[in-house]
Amino acid sequence: MSEVPEFSPQERIQEALTLLTIHAEQFFGMREIALRHEHPNPTDTRAWSQILISCLTGIPGLGRKKGADLADGSDVKAANVWDAIDTPRFNGCIKAGTQASSSDNISSLDHMPNLYFVLWDKNPSTRRPRCRVWVVRTQHDPEFRRIAGIWYGKKDRGEIVSNNFQLHPPRNLNSNVFRNTCGNLEYPLLFSAEYSGTSYELTHFNEAIVNSGCCTRLDE
Repeated sequence: MSEVPEFSPQERIQEALTLLTIHAEQFFGMREIALRHEHPNPTDTRAWSQILISCLTGIPGLGRKKGADLADGSDVKAANVWDAIDTPRFNGCIKAGTQASSSDNISSLDHMPNLYFVLWDKNPSTRRPRCRVWVVRTQHDPEFRRIAGIWYGKKDRGEIVSNNFQLHPPRNLNSNVFRNTCGNLEYPLLFSAEYSGTSYELTHFNEAIVNSGCCTRLDE
């Protein structure tokens, strides 16, 4: 993993808030022009989310190399509710249908330190645009591994034919619950910030969950 400057948590948070403010300015600044010409509002949610996680964690990407999203082997999934036409969700959250030896089985989670989820939506209470980040420790989280194992088992038996393990996030809800047909879990919230119209303001940051957080099973 390449060397990156060491920043304090406060410095990393500030850089993340600055990045998100730039993202919001570009997104909302383009909206009127895109609508006028009947085009979707252009935004590369995948790239923005990966850079955001690097800002928050200090873990760099891979540059122009192929592989995981982050240099430590972690992956990042993203969804943006703003101006969305389809229902945004997190796609391809576990490996399936690839040529990798660990594809289509639970061992795929053994090689990934963390799985980050980034969601842009609105706070229903304040009506302000926001960005939230959750993290799963895929090697150690028993509940996440449980639902992944259920999904792989159904796929092996032909009950599921798709290679896309989807998670439905709490879009425009003040909740940390992700839903999936194999199990609904409450996910550890790492970061949350809201956009005032001129800048982002931090509403939550719990760095400890990167090393200690776990999903919680809901009563079923």
